[in-house]
Amino acid sequence: PNQMFCADLMFMTPEGCILARPASDVRAGEERLLAAALAREGVPILRSISGRGVFEGADGAWITPTQVMVGRGIRTNQAAIDQMRAVLGESGVEVIAFDMPIGTMHLQGMLRFADHNLALAWPLRLAYHAVDALKAAGYRVEFLPDVDESIHNAAFNFVTLGPRKILMAAGNPKTQQFYEGLDIECVTVNVEELYKAAGSIGCLSGIVARERV
Repeated sequence: PNQMFCADLMFMTPEGCILARPASDVRAGEERLLAAALAREGVPILRSISGRGVFEGADGAWITPTQVMVGRGIRTNQAAIDQMRAVLGESGVEVIAFDMPIGTMHLQGMLRFADHNLALAWPLRLAYHAVDALKAAGYRVEFLPDVDESIHNAAFNFVTLGPRKILMAAGNPKTQQFYEGLDIECVTVNVEELYKAAGSIGCLSGIVARERV
């Protein structure tokens, strides 16, 4: 069932895709299936993480057209970050890397974006260096006031549909109220079946095209 969580398998740039190399043994090799699917659709592949590098797409995030944030942890290592710096540097893109704490699987598990200037973060997990970089890039950073619904019902595992409009798991009234207090429109959907595979909406969503704006 892990194959449906394609956010981990790719990182899209305006020039093409950086193929991930999953650190988890049970997911190793999935990137080959994705590469074949992208090729069929004519999506360029810029780089496949190789050698000693391991990287999962959910550990990367664009914060400006010329800056990418990458979390270093159990699924992404320094060797992969060095490879990303090399390929993104050819397009003039800076990679901002930082260590993630124990207990965090992916960057997207503690940082999400609801608008071009609004970042939402998991409290006590996002490094000062990352918060400083976000603020320097013009973001307002808001922290979840309560993480219980995010732990048990994937309230933080959402997909941004447009400026301050998200698709989120139903059944999270406290978190939804917090989002709506930030003028975020919340579209809800029942995703209970996804929990059986230890994922949710955000994990399903792989970006297949990106424009430099």
